[in-house]
Amino acid sequence: SPSSSSGTEQPTYGAAPAAAASPVYFFFSGEPSPYQPAAKMALSDADVQKQIKHMMAFIEQEANEKAEEIDAKAEEEFNIEKGRLVQQQRLKIMEYYEKKEKQVELQKKIQSSNMLNQARLKVLKVREDHVASVLEECRRRLGEVTRDPARYSEVLLALITQGLLQLIEANVVVRGRQADAQLIQNVLPAAVENYKTASGKDVVVTLDTDHYLPEGCTGGVDMITQSGRIKISNTLESRLELIAMQLIPAIRNALFGRNINRKFTD
Repeated sequence: SPSSSSGTEQPTYGAAPAAAASPVYFFFSGEPSPYQPAAKMALSDADVQKQIKHMMAFIEQEANEKAEEIDAKAEEEFNIEKGRLVQQQRLKIMEYYEKKEKQVELQKKIQSSNMLNQARLKVLKVREDHVASVLEECRRRLGEVTRDPARYSEVLLALITQGLLQLIEANVVVRGRQADAQLIQNVLPAAVENYKTASGKDVVVTLDTDHYLPEGCTGGVDMITQSGRIKISNTLESRLELIAMQLIPAIRNALFGRNINRKFTD
């Protein structure tokens, strides 16, 4: 319908003309966004600071939790590695002391064996010294034989006869002590006769008056072939040594008893 001419604005009827629309802005990351009204995104500085602090607190919390997680994992790995190293070193220490213990035990066995051997050697030395003293006593008593001329003459006769039978020579030289020269000369005929009876051979026996047995000799004779290549010692000392070698086992048994560890007695 037409408007009044008086200039007074009259209401209109029918479709009203579209009013000019106010512009609508949307923001995203500081730029207008077609999806969100600008009026709703507008924040005050205080709100912005509050959100920033909230975000910083959230980030800090996340960082702290991550740091704690890393620390916990590192602590766990550290404890595992420490336990492994401790166990490794413990095994090395145990192995070291086990080795030392075995060495000490071996050393103790060696030392004990050495001490036992030394003790055995000392016992053997004492026993041998005792046997030697017995033999020395026998040597001392041999001198008593020479003090009885009749008995000593029988011993000289037996020694000379035995020497002749060992040599089986036609000519033999007899050497004795200078003090025994007369006794030896007296028994030579009987010794030659005994030899002839036993062997069926003749022999010429000569007493050596140029050389005599040493002064320290207890008695007896040496028998020498005329060529000087063969010599038999039938002195009292040599006969004692020969008998002693054969009788030492019996002497040991008599002095110390039978040794159960000795298989042979010679």
